[in-house]
Amino acid sequence: MKLRWPEDDMKPDERISPLVRDVFWTVRGLLDSRLEPIGLSQARWQPILALHRAQKPLTQSALAAELGIESPTLVRMLDRLSADGWLQRKSCPNDRRAYHVVLTDRAKAACADIETQVAILRRELYGAIDPQDLETCVRVLEQIRERAGSLQPRATAAA
Repeated sequence: MKLRWPEDDMKPDERISPLVRDVFWTVRGLLDSRLEPIGLSQARWQPILALHRAQKPLTQSALAAELGIESPTLVRMLDRLSADGWLQRKSCPNDRRAYHVVLTDRAKAACADIETQVAILRRELYGAIDPQDLETCVRVLEQIRERAGSLQPRATAAA
């Protein structure tokens, strides 16, 4: 007997959000398992990779925004990464209250491994899918993201 999931009876517009969520968590889990041998969980590789791809020092608040997390959560994460030798905080020359987060040589070296594993996983996941289907998927997801952004409440000026 085939196990039935609620999604089996759902229309496409009802299935898309659970499907995107499931794909996100599955892919993230796959990448986590591949990066575990070098000592990097998702909580570690995401900020390291974000800093690497930025190609310039980011302030803690800019990094938190890039990762979509609250600053207090990031501070705890950065404390652990700093204690383990993955990054350093340096005073921001233009703002004495802010700190730039910079990668250590250890983290910079690990970024090559991270990027390699990301590329391998992408090939394994998407390699057998028709490129036009991937383009369509990306285009539709971008439209959904744009529409969702337009539905966000706008901040109102204080009266």
